[in-house]
Amino acid sequence: MNLRLTWTLALAATVCAANGCASDRDSAHAATTAPAARNWRDVATDADALRLRQWREAWTKALAAARTAGAESSIASEGPLLDPDVALPLQEPPPGAYRCRTIKIGAQGEGLLNYVPYPWFDCRISREGGALRFVKVNGSQRPVGVILPQTGKRMVFLGTLQLGDETNALDYGRDRERDLAALLELIGERRWRLVFPYPHFESLIDVMELVPAGQAPR
Repeated sequence: MNLRLTWTLALAATVCAANGCASDRDSAHAATTAPAARNWRDVATDADALRLRQWREAWTKALAAARTAGAESSIASEGPLLDPDVALPLQEPPPGAYRCRTIKIGAQGEGLLNYVPYPWFDCRISREGGALRFVKVNGSQRPVGVILPQTGKRMVFLGTLQLGDETNALDYGRDRERDLAALLELIGERRWRLVFPYPHFESLIDVMELVPAGQAPR
C-alpha cells in the first residue's frame, strides 16, 4: 500500500472520529494503515513542501503589512504568539481537548484586512496507530489532518480544510486549494501554535494558538 493511499485512509478516519461516523472496525483498520512516524516529506505535495520552506518569508511579509496597516499594538499585545523566533525545544501536545484561536495576518488582495483575530473554538488532538491527529471541531473553517515528526523544534501538520456545514473532508492532495500545511511549535508552558504560511485564502500567514481546554487563555 503506497504512502498517499495510507494517508487518505488515516485522514478519513480523523474526519469520521470528529463527526462520529466511523465504526470501531473502520477506526481500527485506519489506525493500522496510518503513516505513523513517517517523514512528512514522503506525503506532502510539492506545493505544500514549498510553502513550508517559505515560512519565514511569509512571516516577514505578513507582519510588515499588518504593522503598516496600524496593527502594531495588537501584534505586540500577543507577545510570543506572533514572534517568529520564539519556538522552544518541542514537546508533543498530549492527546485531549483543546481551545484554539486563529489570527490571520497580511492580506492577499485589496479589500481584505491585514490583521483579523478570531475567537476561541474547540479543537481536539488524538493518537491513533502512532500518529497524532488534529481536528478543529467547530467554526466555519475547520482544519483536519495529521501531525508528523520533524527534526529540531517543529512538527509538521498536513491536512485539508472543511468549510461551512460540510461533514466530510476532501482527500489530502485532491484539491490544492483545500490542502493545508503548517508548522507546530511550542511557545510556552502547555502552549503551542500552528503556523500556516501562504494559506490559499485571505491572508499571507495564519497563526493558530492551542492550549488545553482546562487551561485559562493568556
